[in-house]
Amino acid sequence: MAEANWTSVSEFVLLGMSDSLDPQPLVFAVILVTYVVNLVGNSMLVGLVWTDSQLCSPMYFLLSQLSMVDMGMVSIILPQALVHALSEHRTIPFASCLAQLFLYVAVGNMEGYLLAAMAYDRYVAVCDPLRYAAVVTRALCLKMAAASLALVISHAILHTVMAAQLRYCGNRLQHFFCHVQSLLRLSCTRPIVHEMVVSTEGVMVVLAPFTFILASYVRIGVSVARLRSAQALRKALSTCGSHLTVVFLTYGTVLWLYFRPDASNTPGYKQQVTFFYTAVVPTLNPLIYSLRNKDVAAALARAKRKVLARFT
Repeated sequence: MAEANWTSVSEFVLLGMSDSLDPQPLVFAVILVTYVVNLVGNSMLVGLVWTDSQLCSPMYFLLSQLSMVDMGMVSIILPQALVHALSEHRTIPFASCLAQLFLYVAVGNMEGYLLAAMAYDRYVAVCDPLRYAAVVTRALCLKMAAASLALVISHAILHTVMAAQLRYCGNRLQHFFCHVQSLLRLSCTRPIVHEMVVSTEGVMVVLAPFTFILASYVRIGVSVARLRSAQALRKALSTCGSHLTVVFLTYGTVLWLYFRPDASNTPGYKQQVTFFYTAVVPTLNPLIYSLRNKDVAAALARAKRKVLARFT
């Protein structure tokens, strides 16, 4: 397409969960409940980890970081989606769209790397428990978190700069936030370089923590199998159960989204599945750790007793 026919885009129209621009009160209610539950659950978990002396291990430090990332994820996306759900004017300025894209890519990938760090923590706890305190320290957790943050920020900058350099022939995004693939589909010409970066560097950044998590659990499985003990299996499941559940929900939903081509053309399908892994899963994480983790449940009970004692 000739450059003269390129359209200068100053804002995008976010179509939301469907292609309709009519107000959607039911969608608004679902988003609002999800957002409130997420903030309450994750802030409660962060508060417990930071105030309860019995939750001072590196695992719970990483869990508090995961909760903050989960709150950040929904806060990047849902407030705007709430406003748009009740409005017929769903525009977002070009600069704001790029800012949202940057934050979403950085925070979304950070979750995967925190889950990988937690998988390493669980691996040492199960396979080398006697050296756990010496190997997995607060300093190591800080280093892993800092290295992950530097990587995901660099990755987010790369994709944001590429999106800023595209020439757009339309401004109607079939999504409820500024999503990389949705922006690429609006390009006037096929962005071959950008697609190659997404399918190579992007896939590597996303799959690297998942591969590490799989390798960690393979090692855990081999170690437990060698013991040939039902008690060892129960202990491993107790140690890793919550983390495994979160990993399954997070990566299972992503795989479901990108490896079901038969459903990809269903109206609103991608938006709904994306909403599940960007909003619902981060909301379920604190519930999973609270219900399946005895230490967190005990800390919550202690916090309740302290609160009740102040009002009695």
